[in-house]
Amino acid sequence: MKKLFFILTIITALNANAQDRYFTRSAKVHFLSKTDMDNIEATNVKGTSVVDTKSGQMEFAVLMKAFEFEKELMMEHFNENYVESDKYPKSNFKGIVMDIANVNFGKDGTYPVKIKGKLTLHGITKDVVADGIFEIKDGKVSGKSSFIITLADYKIVIPSVVKDNISKTIKIEVAAAFEKMSS
Repeated sequence: MKKLFFILTIITALNANAQDRYFTRSAKVHFLSKTDMDNIEATNVKGTSVVDTKSGQMEFAVLMKAFEFEKELMMEHFNENYVESDKYPKSNFKGIVMDIANVNFGKDGTYPVKIKGKLTLHGITKDVVADGIFEIKDGKVSGKSSFIITLADYKIVIPSVVKDNISKTIKIEVAAAFEKMSS
């Protein structure tokens, strides 16, 4: 039920006509903490996103407990100690593709874009600017982007006993294959 409410919230958040919007419920979000001691990474393939091709407005959201780790213990620490998934069950991004007019959604091609907005993680909202790419191929739309966040900006505290194992900055990569929404 939470997932349905979550998806409906994103869909209704944009006010443009459905014919100008693309949607996915299977966007991939991957993050990497890389240190000399250890690499910690996880992937979530249940991201939800909507992009409006006219206004450039974009929303993206993930449930934190949907991240999959190599080791069960890493997932447990991530959810219980770091992002506190019970208290902060989702992360979201609300923003705009600043140069959406340069993307021809009716023509095959690769279109670089700049994305600007607000990322909410662990109950904290911060401004994010990232480069991205929309690719149009055979009428299908996909997008990807990557950016780096600093854990301290989102008040994610790393215990001193593992401070050398977890990077202070995390690389986040996002990839989505969108479908056109019907009216």
